[in-house]
Amino acid sequence: MQLYNKLSAEERAKLIDEAGKERLTISFYKYHHIKNPQVFRDHLFLEWDKLDVLGRIYVSDEGINAQLSVPAEKFNQFKIHLDSISFLENVRLNIAVEQDNKSFLKLKVKVRDKIVADGLNDDTFDVTDIGVHLKAKEFNEMLADPNTVCVDMRNHYESEIGHFDGAVTPDVDTFRDSLDIIEEDLKDNKEDKNLLMYCTGGIRCEKASAYYKHKGFKNVFQLEGGIINYVRQVNAEGLENKFVGKNFVFDHRRAERISDDVVSNCHQCGEPCDEHVNCENEACHLLFIQCKSCQEKMDTCCSIECKEINALPFEKQKALRKGTHNSNKIFKKGRSEVLKFKK
Repeated sequence: MQLYNKLSAEERAKLIDEAGKERLTISFYKYHHIKNPQVFRDHLFLEWDKLDVLGRIYVSDEGINAQLSVPAEKFNQFKIHLDSISFLENVRLNIAVEQDNKSFLKLKVKVRDKIVADGLNDDTFDVTDIGVHLKAKEFNEMLADPNTVCVDMRNHYESEIGHFDGAVTPDVDTFRDSLDIIEEDLKDNKEDKNLLMYCTGGIRCEKASAYYKHKGFKNVFQLEGGIINYVRQVNAEGLENKFVGKNFVFDHRRAERISDDVVSNCHQCGEPCDEHVNCENEACHLLFIQCKSCQEKMDTCCSIECKEINALPFEKQKALRKGTHNSNKIFKKGRSEVLKFKK
């Protein structure tokens, strides 16, 4: 019984090219008590592997958080399987604004303590007592209300390239960091202001809204389906788009362009730019913003030191990395002093 990947990312990419068929990038989440997350995880892997589903899926005893890529021709089969799972029947699916057949190259279904790393003790408050969900039209109306404080629940590297007009964008590395900062900043307005929150697909706001209600906030609202669902509603209903820039996503695309506005700058030269890259030095992989000119000049590296290391023969680079630990290397959240124009 195969319960893990056997193909490398390179092998899978080649197969996708050879197949020449369209794929859909989709995300969804659901908070639900799962009695045996490991059994559920294995079931999902077996069923989705048959359908050539790829992606990053987290399962825990509190629910599921999924970001995945499905062959377009097998979408109906995938949906039938989802609906066969009682708590996932008719779950909202956020379909990506911009599609890329190689958004994911492996199927990874992992059991985690939580489906979002929030650092909260869920036993101390009612996680089901959430804020009011707003659709795009309602969100725009509340955003225009002077009595509203709109807060971006994402991290600094996400909001830096795109955010809602007028939103508060906490300069944080993690979701957990933002919770206390926002509470402190708004402690005097818990009863008289509308707390309006948004994130990429809605999952962070789901937990945060319950947390803030527990902390005494009286008027808590959240964007239903997050930025992804908002853009689809705006386009479908001809609404005014209040999101400027790009929406950061956690797959190989890195971002979806929502508006033509470029609200960030190259971290090396300061020119307008919103293109995230990972440093080419295997021992670094720092996520940062780099324009095409600096990419050519620096060989897609974040510093002269990394550029020099990256130019070394592979075996020598490997020897230099020996004994070092490089965690979270795909989307490393580190901040670096070598980036002159980093906010």
